[in-house]
Amino acid sequence: MFIDPLAMIVALPAVLLMLWAQAKVKGNFQKGLQVPARLSGVAAARHILDSAGLQHVGIEQTPGDLSDHYDPRGKVLRLSPQVYAGRTAASVGIAAHEAGHALQDATNYAPLVVRNAAVPAAKFGPTLFFVLFTAGAVMGSPALMKFGVIAFAGLAFFQLVNLPVEFDASNRAKRLLTDMGIVDAHGSEAVRDVLNAAAWTYVAATLQTVLQVGYYALRLFGGGRSD
Repeated sequence: MFIDPLAMIVALPAVLLMLWAQAKVKGNFQKGLQVPARLSGVAAARHILDSAGLQHVGIEQTPGDLSDHYDPRGKVLRLSPQVYAGRTAASVGIAAHEAGHALQDATNYAPLVVRNAAVPAAKFGPTLFFVLFTAGAVMGSPALMKFGVIAFAGLAFFQLVNLPVEFDASNRAKRLLTDMGIVDAHGSEAVRDVLNAAAWTYVAATLQTVLQVGYYALRLFGGGRSD
């Protein structure tokens, strides 16, 4: 099987960045678990939501490690057990970050609106890419392969739009936890380290997709070899 050295070179920066970011997340999260907070993750999130008049937004516990997320359709925060019950800087930091997404949703934060509209492109783009690119390669149709790359670019667009959404949610979390006195100065530093490390994982994932799209676009649209 032919492996294009250019593909490996293009992918390397994103892979290295992702490995570094994941290690930072795990390390900073474990450090943050050692720093106490005044409230548990669920209590901190509830306090933030109620203070913003979002009593209708629910909070549920969900299985898994760092499986925390906000569901805009169900209007509910889902927090992993460690985040839900933990009274630590790491727990309240992640819980507050997810609450930040609920605040964005309530105010129709523009990047979030665009990101939600781009969900179908992110969900189906990679599948369309695989089907069209494979079919194009088998049938000898560069046009199909190019349409596949365009479909894959939908995922890159989603991830690019998602970056300001995640950065804003983290900034809201850091500010609110300090203003509400949920963490002290030491806790605030721990929260910052956890959320900043998590942000780098989004950057790495976005970089990986953008570089992949760029590689295939160069090979197909740039007139290089496509096999």
